[in-house]
Amino acid sequence: MYCGNCFRDNALVAALRRAGHDALLVPLYLPMTLDEPTTAGSVPTFFGGINVYLDQKLSWHRHSPAWFRRWFDAAPLLRWASGKTAKTRPDDVGELTVSMLRGTKGNQSRDLAELTDWLSHLPRPDAVLLSNALLAGFTREIQRRLKTHVVCFLQSEEAFLDSMPEPWRMRGWSEMRERAKEMDGWIAPSRFFADRMSQRLGLRSDRVEVVHNGILLEGYDRLPDRPDPGPEAPLTLGFFARLCPEKGLETVVDAFIELRKSGRHPKLRLKLGGGCGPGDEPFVERMRRRLHESGLTSAVTVSKNLTREEKVRFYGECDVLSVPARNDEAFGLYILESLAAGTPLVQPECGSFPELLEATGGGVLCGPNTSTALASALDPLLRNPFQLRALGRRGRETVFRDFTDTVMARQTLAALERILARSPLSSTPST
Repeated sequence: MYCGNCFRDNALVAALRRAGHDALLVPLYLPMTLDEPTTAGSVPTFFGGINVYLDQKLSWHRHSPAWFRRWFDAAPLLRWASGKTAKTRPDDVGELTVSMLRGTKGNQSRDLAELTDWLSHLPRPDAVLLSNALLAGFTREIQRRLKTHVVCFLQSEEAFLDSMPEPWRMRGWSEMRERAKEMDGWIAPSRFFADRMSQRLGLRSDRVEVVHNGILLEGYDRLPDRPDPGPEAPLTLGFFARLCPEKGLETVVDAFIELRKSGRHPKLRLKLGGGCGPGDEPFVERMRRRLHESGLTSAVTVSKNLTREEKVRFYGECDVLSVPARNDEAFGLYILESLAAGTPLVQPECGSFPELLEATGGGVLCGPNTSTALASALDPLLRNPFQLRALGRRGRETVFRDFTDTVMARQTLAALERILARSPLSSTPST
């Protein structure tokens, strides 16, 4: 699967290195799946997904010989395992998530010891950054072994924990709030998510820095300027994210059907693209059937698991994009990617979307997250393609100026300096 956190972390490390800093990316669970060059290099994958699962399910496996465990961490086997499912299902791994949050007291304590042992043989870092708060169980042991600061990014944890069945949802939030007391600082990708997670974790607002995500612009910078479409030119509505219900694919499909049935947009086309694994296929097939029953199959294309070059071209071939995610998104890299290609967006008025569209000037809000509201907001834009082009140009200029990986790295360093200044190593972290 393609992970937004992984894309951000990989781009951040690359930008830090270009700026002359010594930054190291340590993969966890599975080999990283990216559409851009990885910065992990020869660094091993820790907390191998198979061993982590077996540690949770089989008490004897936690004490098995090192050579036996290494066999399960072999890269080909991990890649094979990652291809067996579309995504991690929160309702299936509640007990495992709580165990991971317990750190040295959890069933994966041996995995944590292996990670900190390896890190302890490297030069002592100024800070260790955790990719998300689901890794907060690492904090105390890293602080103890490495004598350094631990700072945590916030992104995607809320929807994951909230989707768990009880008692794991409640226990997960309880463990995370406890681990929050040990953290030196936090970095959120949007003011919306900083405020939301400050409230849910019981953090003082001044302990959470806001650094917007940034993207690598390679490929987007080679896209040609778009000509203004003629009055009869066919336009294309796009969706690019994981092809699953959570990202709002069904809402886009229904809005498209509604627009075509209105008779006002007889040439409108729909392009669907993004990550799709075996577990997502039944849902995608249901969407295909719905479009077929509406007589619109010939106006729709579906593109799965694209390369970076294909992804950039996909965005460039759309006139307007929408990803009406059901959960309140902390950010959404697809907003930056779409705007980098000059494609504006129509998004529901929820989560970080109002903040990001205001900051970029590259789209409009449709109000409630429904297919009817989305169709109503798209209708006047599709009848005024010159406005679409103006929104796209404005958004593209803003992303190229303010939302690059270089800008993200510079702002992350500034946030780290503030965090480290108010959290001396000798102090006891507090909320």
